[in-house]
Amino acid sequence: MGQRVWIKRALMLVMVATVAACAGGGRQVSVDDATSPQQIIAMADEQVARRKFRQAGDLYLEVERLYPYTVEAEFAVIQAAKAYQAGKKRIESRASAQRYIDYYPAGEYAALAHYLVALSYYDQIVDVGRDQENTFQALQALRIVLERFPDSEYAALAEPKFTTALNQLAGKEMEVGRYYLKRGQFSAAIGRFAVVVADYGETPHRPEALLRLVEANLSLGLLAEAGRASALLAAEYPDSRWNSAAQRLISGGR
Repeated sequence: MGQRVWIKRALMLVMVATVAACAGGGRQVSVDDATSPQQIIAMADEQVARRKFRQAGDLYLEVERLYPYTVEAEFAVIQAAKAYQAGKKRIESRASAQRYIDYYPAGEYAALAHYLVALSYYDQIVDVGRDQENTFQALQALRIVLERFPDSEYAALAEPKFTTALNQLAGKEMEVGRYYLKRGQFSAAIGRFAVVVADYGETPHRPEALLRLVEANLSLGLLAEAGRASALLAAEYPDSRWNSAAQRLISGGR
């Protein structure tokens, strides 16, 4: 009988969902399938008010687990992503936001979900001397927000971040290009600088990239290619120091 009682209790533990979240003063908040989704959301909101974002996110997700495919579940999943983001739990925020996208791709909060995915990467962008995978991922996610939800408030928030991420990636290309240029690996350098000019548009790095293309092509004796880069630089940035330097190089290379 003792064995059966133990098994019965174990099964009950599996069937009844319990989430413990510190609610202040040592009190524990427990939810199960007898707790309404509205009650769980209210408990999670209270945790947000207390700035206990991880606990709030965990509680919000209980709504989806206990009441899947409901209006409350859809709302709670995006609220979880917001709470985790506020608590700098970026992996958890991204997972919740992506879950929303997967289950509710045309949902009311789809634009916000995509923006939170982008933000989870954007907040981890590091200086150009290090790996830029997060920058690349942020750029792709921000592009989705801008292209799919151009009239949303999140597009307005995404636009300056997209520009920053784009500049960051262009800066990384420039850093690598300069590395090759200094070591006389001119073809490799040209490849990097050409990408900045062709693929990254009007970033602050564009005029220098054109100058470096002049320099690298002249070093290889490619006068026509150097001339084209110099002409483009003169047309776009006639009064810049980069154009002045390019013209001096061109004059010396003739």
